[in-house]
Amino acid sequence: MAKIAYQKLTDHSAFFWGLLGLHVLVIAAGLGAALYMEHHGHVVTGMSNQIVWGTPHVFAVFLIVAASGALNVASFSSVFNKLAYKPYARLSGVLAVALLLGGLAVLVLDLGRPDRLIVAMTTYNFRSIFAWNIYLYTGFIAVVALYLFVMMDRRVSRFSMPTRIVGGFAFFWRFALTTGTGAIFGFLIARDAYSSAIMPVLFIAASFLYGLAFTVLVLLTMSREVRHELISEDMLGKFRGLFILFALSVLYFTAVLHLTKLYAPGTRDVEAFLLRDGGIYTLVFWIGQIGIGLLLPLAILVFGSGRHAWRSVAIAAPLFLIGGVAQMYFTIIGGQAFPLSLFPGMEVSSSFHDGAVAQYWPSLPEVLLGLSGVSLAMVLTGVALKLLPFLPRPASV
Repeated sequence: MAKIAYQKLTDHSAFFWGLLGLHVLVIAAGLGAALYMEHHGHVVTGMSNQIVWGTPHVFAVFLIVAASGALNVASFSSVFNKLAYKPYARLSGVLAVALLLGGLAVLVLDLGRPDRLIVAMTTYNFRSIFAWNIYLYTGFIAVVALYLFVMMDRRVSRFSMPTRIVGGFAFFWRFALTTGTGAIFGFLIARDAYSSAIMPVLFIAASFLYGLAFTVLVLLTMSREVRHELISEDMLGKFRGLFILFALSVLYFTAVLHLTKLYAPGTRDVEAFLLRDGGIYTLVFWIGQIGIGLLLPLAILVFGSGRHAWRSVAIAAPLFLIGGVAQMYFTIIGGQAFPLSLFPGMEVSSSFHDGAVAQYWPSLPEVLLGLSGVSLAMVLTGVALKLLPFLPRPASV
């Protein structure tokens, strides 16, 4: 394979600066929202004692899952020796770190007491998956940084073995990270909607899809800035095929999860609530996650081949991301809305919402904080592309 040349972003259009400025404004609004919630307290959010993870957690988990999947393109080139993906490996690593930092920033600001983060980082309960995730998240950033170094350093990159070894370790680490994130919900046996061994597997499949969607959108945007197509016709076909495969995987594991819970007598009530009687949560699942987020982009990709392939991929990628946010909202918020089964097999009655479906409506500060995580990831990616040569340079340039 011919030697690959890389480039920085050197010339910017008004569109680029406008998009960057918009993201900066959203970040500022998110910081303002965090300070507002910090000052006034829990009461100004839509959360309650029943819904303790709100909309910011939806965006945080979505970005963390997507960060893991964004590294897939780099893994294809170094771990599986698919050389066609090698020009995009650097961008893949940068985007993975940026998405993770965006998700973690939202997570920290949504804790209510960000100053207490130092306690979580110095005092560990290793029977809690949250303690393990601190190592998984920070370790992921360190591993990907090392991965980028061995890919970019001229002395090291001459040899394929270091890149393959570090790439393999990064591949293992990203699987562990996504498994840990999915296990947060899979291990919560008190929540009937969560407790399932298939949750980590579903999150891994979702990470493939959402990470690739972010990668394709960044490449399409940067193609406009460098005035050259960064995705060749051959690669466009590969990305289209991966989109279809990953979307079908998410659809399959989602079906297995809900069919399994429908089969088990103890979880039929929660499934009836989520899939039929849950109101907004049922609509988010069927219209947002399944309809807009999976079936519609799948149809666009399947019937949009040939000369319409570019348009179909460009339309499908953001639809998959919308479906990802819907999936996390349905999973996180909907799973908390269904009442806890405090004493299985027995009736519980009290004046404190026992057995009642929790009410939740996202407040504006929560939404702004969540969106600011996405904007932070995009600004970090843009700055990185400006400072260092992460983008491939087409052979014709």
